[in-house]
Amino acid sequence: MRWISTFIGLLIIAHSLRAEETFPGTDWRDTTDPLAAQHAEAGGELTVFAGQYPQSFNYYLDNNVLSAELFSSMYETLLSLDPITAEYVPGLAERWSISDDKKTFTFHLDPSASWSDGTPVTAEDVAWTFSALLDPANMTGVHKVSLENFDPPEVLDEHTIRFTAHDVHWRNLGAAGGFQILPKHTMSELDFNKINFEFPVVSGPYRLDKVSEGLFVTMQRRTNWWARPRTSNQHILNFDSIRYRFYDDQVNAFEAFKKGQIDIFPVYTARLWVNETGGERFEKNWIVKQKIKNRKPVGFQGFAMNMRRPPFDDLRVRQALAHLLDREKMNATLMYNQYFLQKSYFEDLYDVEYPCRNPVFDFNKDKARKLLAEAGWVANPKTGILEKDGQPFRIKFLTRDPSSDKFLAIYAEDLKDVGILLETDRKDWAAWTKDMGEFNYDMTWAAWSAGLFKDPEGMWESTEADRVNGNNITGYKNARVDELIEKQKGLFDLKERNALCREIDGLIAAEVPYVLLWNTDSVRLLYWNRFGTPLTVLSKYGSESSAQYYWWIDPDSEADLQDARQEEIALPPKAAEIDFDQIFGK
Repeated sequence: MRWISTFIGLLIIAHSLRAEETFPGTDWRDTTDPLAAQHAEAGGELTVFAGQYPQSFNYYLDNNVLSAELFSSMYETLLSLDPITAEYVPGLAERWSISDDKKTFTFHLDPSASWSDGTPVTAEDVAWTFSALLDPANMTGVHKVSLENFDPPEVLDEHTIRFTAHDVHWRNLGAAGGFQILPKHTMSELDFNKINFEFPVVSGPYRLDKVSEGLFVTMQRRTNWWARPRTSNQHILNFDSIRYRFYDDQVNAFEAFKKGQIDIFPVYTARLWVNETGGERFEKNWIVKQKIKNRKPVGFQGFAMNMRRPPFDDLRVRQALAHLLDREKMNATLMYNQYFLQKSYFEDLYDVEYPCRNPVFDFNKDKARKLLAEAGWVANPKTGILEKDGQPFRIKFLTRDPSSDKFLAIYAEDLKDVGILLETDRKDWAAWTKDMGEFNYDMTWAAWSAGLFKDPEGMWESTEADRVNGNNITGYKNARVDELIEKQKGLFDLKERNALCREIDGLIAAEVPYVLLWNTDSVRLLYWNRFGTPLTVLSKYGSESSAQYYWWIDPDSEADLQDARQEEIALPPKAAEIDFDQIFGK
C-alpha cells in the first residue's frame, strides 16, 4: 500500500482508465518504493508545526490540511497511488474491475486487511462509510460531491463490493476507491457529527495517541499494521511517533523551531526565509536550509469575496477591489520578490505551449474609481466615504492569522483612499470555519492546494454554491462554466480535459470571485540536521508532509549534531536547492 502525502492521497485524483477490465494487470508486482532509503531505520519522534488547533480531527467534518493528514494516517482507502507514476495500486482492495461502459466498479478487499482491534475490514465497512458520508444529516460537505454520482454500493460478499455510477465521469474510479473507510462496528451507533477527537479503532499505519487541546497531538506508529509486511511499505513511515504542535501564529512557531522544540519548519513567509535564517545555527549548518522544487501541484490563494451578498454580487465592484490591491508593492516590500503573481486558478496548466491569457488586474485607482462610480457608489462630500442607497461601503475582512495584518493594512489604506472602509474581524480556526460554513463573511484570505488532475466541479459548479461546508465558498455561479464542467466529466483524455479547464479558468478569472494573490512553485524548508532523507528530500508530488513518510532519524547525524553544538563547530553543508527531476529524472 502507498499511504502518500495529503496533497496526493486526499484530493480525489483520477487518471485515464486503461483498456483492461481487471486491475492491477498481471504484470504488476508489489515492489520497493523507489524513493525509500534501504538503510532507513525505524524509531524516534518527529515534531512538526501544525498551525492552529482545528475544530475537529475528523477530516470528513473539518476540511483542512491537518485533519486530512491525521485522518489519512489512521484510515485507508480502497485504492492508493504509485508515488512515481501516479497509477492506481492496491490499498485496502487487492484488485478491482471496471465494466465496459465505465459505470460499474467492483472492488475485492485484501483478506488480510484488519482494524486495530483485530476485526477484519469488510465490504460492510465500505458500504456504511459511503452511507454516512451521503447522509443529509451529516456535515460532510464537500465529500458528498463525487460520491453523489453513485447508487448505494452493493455488498456482494464479505470482501467484495460493487459501485454503480449514474453517469460516466473520469473521476468515478478515484471517487469510489479514494475515500477513507471507517469501522462500522465502532462508529455506526455514534452521532457522526460528534466524532471529532477520539478514534480508538483504526486500520492505518498510525493511531491517535496523546491529545493536549490547543497544544499538541501525537500519532503513534502501529507495529501491528496489517499492511506493513508489503514490500512497498518497507523503509517508509519510520517514525515511532509524530507530534503536531499548535501555535496561533507562525512567528511563535518559528521561535519554537529555533529552540529545537520543532524539528522541521516549512517557511511560508518570505521575511523569515530572507531575514531570519542567519546566526550560528544556520551558518554552522546545524539547521539545514533548502529550497526544493518537485512536481507538487500549484494551488492558488486570494481574497475570497462572498458573491451571495451585496456589494460583492456586482462584477464592477469585484473588479475595482482587484485593481486596489498593490500586489507588486507587497511582493517587493514585504516578500522580497520571492513569489510570482497569480493570474490563474490552475497555474500548472500553463506553459510555453499554453500561455495564460487571463485578464490581469493591475494596481490602478483610477480604473477602480470609474468602476465603482458605474456601480452607483458616490462619495459622501463630508466624509469622503463611498455610499449607495444611504449605506457606506464597509468591508468586514474575516481573518484567522495575525501575519495577514501587514498586508491588510496596506490594502485598507488604498481602499480608504477611494472611499472604502475595511475592518478586520480576527477569529480562531474553529470560529473562522464556522463562519465560512454558514457563508457569514464579506471577504477572507483563502489558500487552496491542488491535485494532479484538475476537477473544477466542487469549487466552481453552480450547484455547489449553496452547499454548507463546501469548497465553493464565494457562491460562484456561471451557466457556461456549468456546461464545460459537465462536458469534461465524460472525457478520459487528459489533454482534452485540461483544455476545457483552461477555458473554465478564463471565464472564472474574468468574473473575479477572488482577488488573486501570489504563490511559489517550490517548498522552502528548514530542519534540524539530524535526519536521514532521500536524495530528493521530498516526494515527487508531495509537500513538506512527505518528510513524515520518507525521513528517519539517523543516529550518526544526530550524534554529529549534538557534538557540533557542544563544541560549537560547523557541520558539512547540504545543497541549498534540490530539483527532483534533476536527481530522479522526469
